[in-house]
Amino acid sequence: MWLNPFVRRRDSHTLLVSMTGVKMGDRVVFIGCANGARLAAIAAKVGLSGSAMVIAPDDSSAARAGKGAENAGVLLDVQVASLSRTRLDDAAFDLAVVDDTGGLFGTMSSDERARTVREVARVLRPGGRIVFVGAGSATGILRLLARQPAPSLASTGEANRTLEANGFGIVRTLAERDGQVFIEGIKPRAQPCS
Repeated sequence: MWLNPFVRRRDSHTLLVSMTGVKMGDRVVFIGCANGARLAAIAAKVGLSGSAMVIAPDDSSAARAGKGAENAGVLLDVQVASLSRTRLDDAAFDLAVVDDTGGLFGTMSSDERARTVREVARVLRPGGRIVFVGAGSATGILRLLARQPAPSLASTGEANRTLEANGFGIVRTLAERDGQVFIEGIKPRAQPCS
Protein backbone atom coordinates (compact mmCIF):
# COMPACT_ATOMS: atom_id res chain seq x y z
CA MET A 1 0.00 0.00 0.00
CA TRP A 2 1.34 3.41 -0.99
CA LEU A 3 1.34 6.11 1.68
CA ASN A 4 1.73 9.81 0.97
CA PRO A 5 4.54 11.08 3.24
CA PHE A 6 3.36 14.68 2.81
CA VAL A 7 -0.10 14.16 4.28
CA ARG A 8 -0.26 15.42 7.84
CA ARG A 9 -2.03 12.93 10.07
CA ARG A 10 -3.51 13.98 13.37
CA ASP A 11 -6.05 12.87 15.88
CA SER A 12 -9.35 14.41 14.83
CA HIS A 13 -10.11 15.44 18.42
CA THR A 14 -6.79 17.12 19.27
CA LEU A 15 -8.20 20.59 18.69
CA LEU A 16 -11.13 20.01 21.03
CA VAL A 17 -8.95 18.52 23.78
CA SER A 18 -6.57 21.48 23.47
CA MET A 19 -9.36 24.05 23.59
CA THR A 20 -10.84 22.58 26.78
CA GLY A 21 -7.49 22.66 28.60
CA VAL A 22 -8.45 19.47 30.44
CA LYS A 23 -5.70 17.92 32.54
CA MET A 24 -5.02 14.92 34.73
CA GLY A 25 -7.10 14.96 37.90
CA ASP A 26 -9.83 17.27 36.61
CA ARG A 27 -13.46 16.58 37.43
CA VAL A 28 -15.30 17.08 34.13
CA VAL A 29 -19.02 17.11 33.36
CA PHE A 30 -20.28 16.98 29.78
CA ILE A 31 -23.63 18.46 28.88
CA GLY A 32 -25.04 16.65 25.85
CA CYS A 33 -23.27 14.22 23.56
CA ALA A 34 -23.31 14.78 19.81
CA ASN A 35 -20.19 12.64 19.31
CA GLY A 36 -19.12 9.90 21.73
CA ALA A 37 -15.54 9.67 20.43
CA ARG A 38 -15.03 13.41 20.92
CA LEU A 39 -16.30 13.16 24.49
CA ALA A 40 -14.10 10.11 25.19
CA ALA A 41 -10.99 11.96 23.96
CA ILE A 42 -11.50 14.57 26.68
CA ALA A 43 -12.47 11.99 29.33
CA ALA A 44 -9.24 10.08 28.65
CA LYS A 45 -7.18 13.07 29.81
CA VAL A 46 -8.54 13.12 33.39
CA GLY A 47 -6.87 9.80 34.22
CA LEU A 48 -7.64 7.70 37.26
CA SER A 49 -7.24 10.64 39.64
CA GLY A 50 -10.02 12.61 37.93
CA SER A 51 -13.57 11.84 36.92
CA ALA A 52 -15.77 12.30 33.88
CA MET A 53 -19.55 12.36 33.73
CA VAL A 54 -22.02 13.08 30.97
CA ILE A 55 -25.53 14.39 31.46
CA ALA A 56 -27.43 13.23 28.40
CA PRO A 57 -30.85 14.64 27.52
CA ASP A 58 -32.08 11.34 26.04
CA ASP A 59 -31.26 7.65 25.65
CA SER A 60 -29.69 8.03 22.19
CA SER A 61 -27.20 10.61 23.49
CA ALA A 62 -26.44 8.37 26.46
CA ALA A 63 -25.84 5.42 24.11
CA ARG A 64 -23.43 7.53 21.97
CA ALA A 65 -21.53 8.56 25.09
CA GLY A 66 -21.36 4.99 26.40
CA LYS A 67 -20.19 3.62 23.05
CA GLY A 68 -17.52 6.32 22.71
CA ALA A 69 -16.21 5.59 26.21
CA GLU A 70 -16.23 1.84 25.61
CA ASN A 71 -14.37 2.16 22.28
CA ALA A 72 -11.74 4.42 23.88
CA GLY A 73 -11.47 2.34 27.06
CA VAL A 74 -12.21 5.25 29.40
CA LEU A 75 -14.31 5.44 32.53
CA LEU A 76 -17.36 7.62 32.12
CA ASP A 77 -20.44 7.96 34.29
CA VAL A 78 -23.51 8.45 32.07
CA GLN A 79 -26.77 9.90 33.40
CA VAL A 80 -29.95 10.60 31.47
CA ALA A 81 -31.49 13.66 33.08
CA SER A 82 -32.97 17.06 32.43
CA LEU A 83 -30.11 19.40 31.58
CA SER A 84 -31.65 22.19 33.64
CA ARG A 85 -32.28 20.07 36.79
CA THR A 86 -29.52 17.59 37.55
CA ARG A 87 -28.98 15.63 40.73
CA LEU A 88 -25.34 16.72 40.95
CA ASP A 89 -23.76 18.31 44.01
CA ASP A 90 -22.92 22.01 44.17
CA ALA A 91 -19.33 22.88 43.12
CA ALA A 92 -18.58 19.24 42.22
CA PHE A 93 -16.71 19.88 38.93
CA ASP A 94 -13.71 21.83 37.65
CA LEU A 95 -14.75 21.91 33.99
CA ALA A 96 -18.02 21.66 32.09
CA VAL A 97 -18.02 20.96 28.35
CA VAL A 98 -21.26 21.79 26.55
CA ASP A 99 -21.48 19.99 23.21
CA ASP A 100 -23.80 22.00 20.97
CA THR A 101 -22.34 20.78 17.68
CA GLY A 102 -25.55 18.83 17.10
CA GLY A 103 -27.73 21.90 17.79
CA LEU A 104 -28.97 20.78 21.23
CA PHE A 105 -29.12 24.32 22.65
CA GLY A 106 -30.69 25.64 19.47
CA THR A 107 -33.73 23.42 20.08
CA MET A 108 -34.25 24.85 23.59
CA SER A 109 -36.27 27.92 24.42
CA SER A 110 -34.23 30.88 25.69
CA ASP A 111 -35.60 30.29 29.21
CA GLU A 112 -34.58 26.63 29.14
CA ARG A 113 -31.09 27.56 27.88
CA ALA A 114 -30.74 30.07 30.71
CA ARG A 115 -31.84 27.49 33.32
CA THR A 116 -29.37 24.96 31.89
CA VAL A 117 -26.48 27.45 32.02
CA ARG A 118 -27.38 28.39 35.63
CA GLU A 119 -27.41 24.67 36.49
CA VAL A 120 -23.95 24.27 34.98
CA ALA A 121 -22.75 27.27 37.03
CA ARG A 122 -24.18 25.65 40.17
CA VAL A 123 -22.26 22.38 39.70
CA LEU A 124 -18.93 24.09 38.88
CA ARG A 125 -16.55 25.08 41.65
CA PRO A 126 -15.73 28.79 42.04
CA GLY A 127 -13.14 29.54 39.37
CA GLY A 128 -14.36 26.56 37.33
CA ARG A 129 -14.68 26.84 33.56
CA ILE A 130 -17.33 26.12 30.98
CA VAL A 131 -16.30 25.42 27.39
CA PHE A 132 -19.17 25.69 24.94
CA VAL A 133 -18.50 23.95 21.61
CA GLY A 134 -20.80 24.89 18.77
CA ALA A 135 -20.94 24.43 15.04
CA GLY A 136 -19.19 27.09 13.03
CA SER A 137 -18.71 27.86 9.38
CA ALA A 138 -16.59 25.65 7.17
CA THR A 139 -13.08 26.98 6.57
CA GLY A 140 -10.55 26.75 3.77
CA ILE A 141 -11.52 24.95 0.58
CA LEU A 142 -14.50 23.39 2.35
CA ARG A 143 -16.04 26.86 2.63
CA LEU A 144 -16.27 26.96 -1.16
CA LEU A 145 -17.54 23.40 -1.58
CA ALA A 146 -19.79 22.81 1.44
CA ARG A 147 -23.34 24.00 1.86
CA GLN A 148 -23.28 26.45 4.74
CA PRO A 149 -25.49 25.49 7.71
CA ALA A 150 -27.78 27.92 9.46
CA PRO A 151 -25.94 30.10 11.99
CA SER A 152 -25.52 28.40 15.38
CA LEU A 153 -25.82 29.98 18.82
CA ALA A 154 -22.04 29.96 19.06
CA SER A 155 -21.43 31.70 15.74
CA THR A 156 -24.06 34.41 16.30
CA GLY A 157 -22.80 35.40 19.78
CA GLU A 158 -26.00 34.21 21.49
CA ALA A 159 -24.04 31.58 23.47
CA ASN A 160 -21.68 34.28 24.79
CA ARG A 161 -24.60 36.47 25.88
CA THR A 162 -26.37 33.53 27.56
CA LEU A 163 -23.25 32.60 29.54
CA GLU A 164 -22.65 36.22 30.63
CA ALA A 165 -26.26 36.69 31.74
CA ASN A 166 -26.40 33.48 33.77
CA GLY A 167 -23.47 33.25 36.13
CA PHE A 168 -20.27 33.38 34.09
CA GLY A 169 -17.70 36.15 33.88
CA ILE A 170 -14.82 36.59 31.48
CA VAL A 171 -16.73 35.00 28.60
CA ARG A 172 -14.74 34.91 25.39
CA THR A 173 -14.63 33.13 22.07
CA LEU A 174 -11.41 31.13 22.11
CA ALA A 175 -11.36 30.10 18.44
CA GLU A 176 -13.38 29.32 15.36
CA ARG A 177 -11.67 26.56 13.44
CA ASP A 178 -12.40 23.36 11.54
CA GLY A 179 -16.12 24.10 11.54
CA GLN A 180 -16.31 24.52 15.32
CA VAL A 181 -16.59 27.53 17.63
CA PHE A 182 -15.09 27.34 21.12
CA ILE A 183 -16.39 29.68 23.84
CA GLU A 184 -15.08 29.80 27.40
CA GLY A 185 -16.62 31.25 30.53
CA ILE A 186 -15.26 31.38 34.09
CA LYS A 187 -17.41 31.03 37.19
CA PRO A 188 -16.50 33.91 39.51
CA ARG A 189 -14.54 32.89 42.61
CA ALA A 190 -16.67 35.07 44.86
CA GLN A 191 -20.03 36.71 44.37
CA PRO A 192 -19.82 40.53 44.44
CA CYS A 193 -21.26 42.21 47.53
CA SER A 194 -24.53 44.04 47.00
